[in-house]
Amino acid sequence: MADETNYLMPDAIIKILGDYKHIAVVGLSAKPRRPSRDVSAYMQEAGYDIIPINPLYAGQQILGQRVYATLADARAAGKQIEIVNVFRRPEQTPPFADEAASVGAKALWLQLGIANTETRRRAQAAGLIYIEDKCIKVEHARFFGGSAFV
Repeated sequence: MADETNYLMPDAIIKILGDYKHIAVVGLSAKPRRPSRDVSAYMQEAGYDIIPINPLYAGQQILGQRVYATLADARAAGKQIEIVNVFRRPEQTPPFADEAASVGAKALWLQLGIANTETRRRAQAAGLIYIEDKCIKVEHARFFGGSAFV
């Protein structure tokens, strides 16, 4: 099980971004100027496989990828999910810890401005590497030399 403070450690971020390349993005928007779209496009350009999760757009495409309603739907379609990157309000995040674990994800990442104690507890109890209140795009640029401002 992850250490109580593991979600704050740079080595956890480096492990996630270095070892895992398949990112399910919960709340990925089709709207071009939304942070979820910008962050996901950056990560896709950096070589990560983006798996859009958003019931509003299920069956459509965002960033050239088929959108799934749930993590379970993406997994059932054969998608490998290693990181679950969440763009939802903090109070909506606890179930995603359980869902991430159930689809075999290795890490749960709550984007900048999103933190939830119950989500952290569930993720750590499930053995997931957990990051909260950090932008995956900014952290990638910080540790792997990209530019977060493209």
